[in-house]
Amino acid sequence: MDVPKISVDIQDADTNKIYTIQVTAEEAKRLQTEGVSSVVGRVNEVASGNSVSRLKYDEISYKTTPHLFNFDVSFTSDSHSNMEFTNAEIRAVLKFFFVQGKTARESHRQINGVVGDGTVSIRTAEEWFRRFRAGRNDTRDPVPSGRPITTDVDKIIEKIYEDRHVTIRSIAGELQLSTETVHRHLKAGGYTKKLDVWVPHELSKKNLIDRISISELLLKRNDKEPFLKRMVTGDEKWVAYDNVVRKRSWARAGEAAQTVAKPGLTTRKVLLCIWWDWKGIIHYELLPSGQTLNSERYIGQLDRLKEAIDQKRPELANRKGVVFHQDNARPHTSLATRQKLRELGWDVLMHPPYSPDIAPSDYHLFLALQNSIGDIKFNTREDCENHLSQFFANKDKEFYESGIMKLPSKWQQIIEQNGAYLT
Repeated sequence: MDVPKISVDIQDADTNKIYTIQVTAEEAKRLQTEGVSSVVGRVNEVASGNSVSRLKYDEISYKTTPHLFNFDVSFTSDSHSNMEFTNAEIRAVLKFFFVQGKTARESHRQINGVVGDGTVSIRTAEEWFRRFRAGRNDTRDPVPSGRPITTDVDKIIEKIYEDRHVTIRSIAGELQLSTETVHRHLKAGGYTKKLDVWVPHELSKKNLIDRISISELLLKRNDKEPFLKRMVTGDEKWVAYDNVVRKRSWARAGEAAQTVAKPGLTTRKVLLCIWWDWKGIIHYELLPSGQTLNSERYIGQLDRLKEAIDQKRPELANRKGVVFHQDNARPHTSLATRQKLRELGWDVLMHPPYSPDIAPSDYHLFLALQNSIGDIKFNTREDCENHLSQFFANKDKEFYESGIMKLPSKWQQIIEQNGAYLT
């Protein structure tokens, strides 16, 4: 039976010429522990008398992309399909790529290209790059006690990437964890909620710079050619049927505080997708129960939004043109969505990542909506629809106008506070 071979690139440190040799897995292990000296003879054979044979061993370097054996490998047999890697090993690879200066996307592509599709998701790669930028060093799994902790953490992080409005209660229900466990992992991972949106507790330097530069550009543009009355903004929010407001109770010293029963983990909810401007609501939809938003559904919604704009805001459709605002949720920024927006001819505004404090739906509309819901319990979808319809109808034009017109002052505050979150 043929022994599976691994293709290894050895680089001449003086000339940068790369020589490829074939080694067995056992030789690969020796290469890791003994260095390139263990295979210099093989390199000389391939080099055919070139300068490699005259170099000192320590002047020859092998490319160090940590993999199973901590160097750049490409498998020439199908044997790698049976190899398994722990989360800690994959994170170590991500850390190396981070130190090398590669992007999370490049790292994701290279790991999946070698080990197999699905080994690491792009969101997991981005999340660990964020942790490395924040100063985290350790990629190992903590000592397990019961349930595998790191698996839970990765799944929780993936949930908030899928839906930045998701509640701790909802995550706990889907992953069969306690709400305390979910809260602890999110806190340890550096996440907090701003305006009901999950964001990093500490913004990276790039995040801060993006918030400042985009705020400056939008502020200058609006000063030169005001566009807020042409702006249509949209976003999504989960609306729960059972809205339990937890209240703290005060107790005298020595007395036990009153407790309230925890709500069940199963959350009945629908996703509200809404678009509005300074005059009021233009279009909104409630997705069927159990559905979440993806690019295909979002593109269909954009078609229906265009019809609503044509009917309710003909001045935008016919003359002025739509200035479109949305955040950076996955369905909003996919290639297919970007192509659709180009077809519609809308002027799409920039929006910095992790910035609900300068998204009108988050800082204005959804806050008022949630206050109106309070601890209401909707028995049916129709109850929910009726409440939303009444809430939107009862708000006058001044309510919507004030939400949009706050933007310039918020952009200015972002600049003055060096990109920090607005409080």
